[in-house]
Amino acid sequence: MPPKLLVDLSQLDLTRIEDDIEGIRKYNRQRFEMELLDAIIKYDPAQQAVVAYKDAKESDFWVRGHIPGRPLMPGVVICECAAQTCSYYYGRCTGHNRFLGFAGMEGVKFRGQVVPGDHLVMVAKVREVKTRISTFDCQGFVKGQMVFEGTINGVAL
Repeated sequence: MPPKLLVDLSQLDLTRIEDDIEGIRKYNRQRFEMELLDAIIKYDPAQQAVVAYKDAKESDFWVRGHIPGRPLMPGVVICECAAQTCSYYYGRCTGHNRFLGFAGMEGVKFRGQVVPGDHLVMVAKVREVKTRISTFDCQGFVKGQMVFEGTINGVAL
């Protein structure tokens, strides 16, 4: 049974862009192939949540080699999308000139697949933000169906 939704996606305009790639770059240091978020849909400090998306494209670095003829976004790439969503929230809410490095994951489950052409919506909700370690509950969706869930721990770098 899927967990309770962190954010009611039906209440969001998923076509709205609050921050584009340039806005994301203010808080996330990844560049080139490792920039995995395309836009921020909603940043909500009152609810301690952020919603982002990644459009899986035929040109993505993983497509050619991860199951040739039937490309699937690797689970580690989905986890990195979640981590970058958390890092964006951390940077924006703290205003620190630091970012979150990957410190760990817990309870990760893949409930579906992400393939080229899919619009992966990633949700992160704060469990705890501290000076050194922060923890977020995360969920990923494709066409309204949960494809990923897990807890991301980040360390301020």
